[in-house]
Amino acid sequence: MSNLFTAVLRAATGATTWDLAMANRLKELKVTVPIQMFHFPSRRLRASLRVLVTIPPALVMVSALVGCHRQAPAAAPTSVVVALPVHSHAAAGVGEGVRYPIEAAARYSTAMSFRVAGKLIERDVRLGDSVHKGQIIARLDPIDAEKQAGSARAALDAAEHRLAFAKQQLDRDQAQSAQNLIAANQLEQSQDAYAAALAGRDESAAQWVVARNTLQYNTMAADHDGVITSENADTGQVVSAGQTVYGLAWTGDTDVALDAAASDLGRIAIGQGASVTFPALPGRRFEARVREVSPAADPQSRTYRVKLTLEEPAAGVHFGMTGDAMLDAAPVVGGAKAGMSAAADVPTFRVPATAIFHHGKEPAVWVIRANDSTLELRPVAVSSYSERGAIVSAGLKDGDAVVLAGVHTVYAGERVKQVKPLFAGEEDVDAARQTAANSADGTAGAAAAQ
Repeated sequence: MSNLFTAVLRAATGATTWDLAMANRLKELKVTVPIQMFHFPSRRLRASLRVLVTIPPALVMVSALVGCHRQAPAAAPTSVVVALPVHSHAAAGVGEGVRYPIEAAARYSTAMSFRVAGKLIERDVRLGDSVHKGQIIARLDPIDAEKQAGSARAALDAAEHRLAFAKQQLDRDQAQSAQNLIAANQLEQSQDAYAAALAGRDESAAQWVVARNTLQYNTMAADHDGVITSENADTGQVVSAGQTVYGLAWTGDTDVALDAAASDLGRIAIGQGASVTFPALPGRRFEARVREVSPAADPQSRTYRVKLTLEEPAAGVHFGMTGDAMLDAAPVVGGAKAGMSAAADVPTFRVPATAIFHHGKEPAVWVIRANDSTLELRPVAVSSYSERGAIVSAGLKDGDAVVLAGVHTVYAGERVKQVKPLFAGEEDVDAARQTAANSADGTAGAAAAQ
């Protein structure tokens, strides 16, 4: 605008450069002063300044014309957020199963070791080999044990000879004593010698049994049919008594083990059914039942070990395979059934832990408005928390789109675009499969009953 003002004055009045600079300065200060206070060589310039200073609307019009050429600010770009609509289900713990990762293992396993120390000279099986009860799987150097057994056997033979001689002497002395041919103290000495020989023979016999067992302990045999799961010693190694040489998993029942959180123990009971799947065996499901619930938490993870047994031997399930177990809803017993039925009428929503934000000191979630796709921070009531999420009991409606991640990077009123998580819907598919399997089992049971 300064250039426009200068051009107008120069064209209208022919003012000098100093005159034009002074006129621009007066315009910038927007101060109306008597023109006579300043000396302008040109009368035409003074007349022009009087018109421009005393009529500011002209300047306003020029400014408005210049301002019309400015561009409007660009709209803020739409942000992308990970969100999903939530749907109500039964209250937590009522008619709801529990899902955990599991690992397959043998119901019984044994750490195979020698009962005596020695040098390992022979190993007859390797990792993964199947063995049967009584099969020899390893040996120690037996030389020392054989010498000890031979010594014990010789001591037993000597003790038996001493016992036989003492018996003969006692028989002679008893016959002579009956005829009063020997003194009474001589008979007593023979009786004492016989008793000592008898005790010596018994001691030698016991030592012989120990030596013979020690010799047998230098050979390791499988206690049960099973599979070798580990090798813990090498040939030529000197092992101590009780040191593990092999790990043996018994054949028969197969267990699957999971580590449950303390908050889920109320929904797990012995005898409870479960459906087990393994990624290595796609399309196959195995029925199992809870066999054991640990009464104490693991000191490191603070979780409780739960063991389930597969109801039928499953071909293709190998020890160490990982998968998932979906436990059926725990049965409701006693007077708690009425209270749980009332709680089941209250709609609740399960959201991941990453969706929980805060509104002051209260929990809240970001909800996408359906009409304009903007964000709204909505306070909610959380009935329970777990390591994987939270149960919202108030503040949400069925179908509300809730932001699942990045809740600290958005703001109220922000226009967003909703995208689904990468693995959205997998749990729903599993739940549908479980429901279908249960329905099929119920139909089969009804048909069998008819």
